[in-house]
Amino acid sequence: MKITRSSSAHWAGTGKDGKGSLTTASTVLNQTQYSFNTRFADGVGTNPEELVAAAHAGCFAMQLAFNIQGAGFAADSLDVKCTITLEDSGITSSKLTLTASVPGLDKAKFDELVDHAEHNCPISKLFNTTISVDATLA
Repeated sequence: MKITRSSSAHWAGTGKDGKGSLTTASTVLNQTQYSFNTRFADGVGTNPEELVAAAHAGCFAMQLAFNIQGAGFAADSLDVKCTITLEDSGITSSKLTLTASVPGLDKAKFDELVDHAEHNCPISKLFNTTISVDATLA
């Protein structure tokens, strides 16, 4: 199965003083503002790293849900936070913090399923950076 998704960016002005907008094909983002301030300081709008963090958290959660289902269980909840670190002009890490509630799933199997999701969700495969997961089975 091949799926394609697209988004677009518009930018006007210099890198520091310019302004841009991001739009996704689904229009969940529709000319959503981004700028130097939203990326490197505090400002209203989004930034590429925040969007990458959302993509990685969502992708990991969905992969893990499929892994848990494949093992014969169902998650009551998977809460994932992703923190992207940008330094030296590159993304240097993606830290996933997971709290999961999966009735009947033992810790050893949980850890195995988390490890698989960490290395095999499509966004994880996209990164050329250190990815770590801090997972808690509640």
